[in-house]
Amino acid sequence: MQLFILFSVLITLAAFFSYINVRLFKFPSGISLMLMGVLASLGLIVSGYFSSGFKAMIQQKLELINFSEFLLGILLSFLLFAGSMHVKVPELRKEAKSILTFATIGTLISTFCVGAIMYELAQLFAAPVPFIYCLLFGALISPTDPIAVMSILKKARIPQKVEINIVGESLFNDGIGVVIFATLLGIAAWGPEQFGVMEIIKLFGREALGGLVAGALIGFTGYRMMKAIDHFQTEILISLAMVMGGYSLCHYLHVSGPLAMVVAGIMTGNRGAAKAMSDITRDYMGKFWEVVDEVLNAVLFMLIGLEIVMVSFNREMIFAGLVIAPLVVVSRFFSLYFPSLIFGFKRKLGIKTIYVMTWGGLRGGISIALALSLPPSTYKEIIVSITFIVVLFSILVQGLSVGKLISKLKFSGEK
Repeated sequence: MQLFILFSVLITLAAFFSYINVRLFKFPSGISLMLMGVLASLGLIVSGYFSSGFKAMIQQKLELINFSEFLLGILLSFLLFAGSMHVKVPELRKEAKSILTFATIGTLISTFCVGAIMYELAQLFAAPVPFIYCLLFGALISPTDPIAVMSILKKARIPQKVEINIVGESLFNDGIGVVIFATLLGIAAWGPEQFGVMEIIKLFGREALGGLVAGALIGFTGYRMMKAIDHFQTEILISLAMVMGGYSLCHYLHVSGPLAMVVAGIMTGNRGAAKAMSDITRDYMGKFWEVVDEVLNAVLFMLIGLEIVMVSFNREMIFAGLVIAPLVVVSRFFSLYFPSLIFGFKRKLGIKTIYVMTWGGLRGGISIALALSLPPSTYKEIIVSITFIVVLFSILVQGLSVGKLISKLKFSGEK
């Protein structure tokens, strides 16, 4: 019952803040909810100076939710499936090379760049962190959050090729980032001596390729079942089974659930919508998943803002986070520019696209969830604190200004 009450409070706050935003501020919904959640958290922190019991009670209630398991084990499957349903295969196919290159090679480059920066800064701040943990931080902070990215792009007017590159890369690099993180976590747990090159290749291959194959099987099974009937209630139920049952199966098989949900969502939103659904089913299916996406986004961003109450910050960590945050953006630019130059995408996409993908590549709940999923160690608190600061900088600073950047770059005349 306590968990139900907590979620009731979260939904109520999200509804109230969304109402205020629509009436007054008109920010992208995710940013507004997170901003108001942060302000609510700051209010709770200030009130804690006057009543430590009140702050302790709030922390106790929030502890009922394991944020990492809640996002990675539940929310992520729904949000990735819902988001990928809107990606059109013909557009994705045109930009497939650049999307896959950015999502794989770009994420790996960013992981090592950010890891090296973190390692050097840790030495500078006299708080040395082993390089493998610095790489773990690089892996969890490098993937852009598709949930945050898509909430921004709903209001942005950019060319189709730019939008599909941003959305496609954010959907796939999310799954790749989780796989890289899991691989590095295995190395940290077992040691590089016990975790050789072949073991890394096997783990990475099983997670990534296994996730893609599982997603294709889940998507094809759902497509065949929907095509055999014409009953929108049952077809929506099938789509829910694809997400919940499919994600659970991926967890059991130890393959990438996020990648599977992206593939299954793309298949459902394209082949399924075109050949397996009637007009009525297509309409209800689209509206159902749009509502699910909005509601879960609201809960997620509100929870991210409130989770600040649970994190211990000190002056050094805040300063370190503010230093690292812009350097993460620089690493993001390098991880996009270098592959685009080497593989010839720069001429096709243009430097403007790289700028927008850099500044519009927001970090969000996935980074926080991965940081919180780290096993207890002396370095976890440092990584969690810095991750929160980088995410706040990303969504509140980059998210609120990316629209102005797009306007200044004058994309309106391009197609």
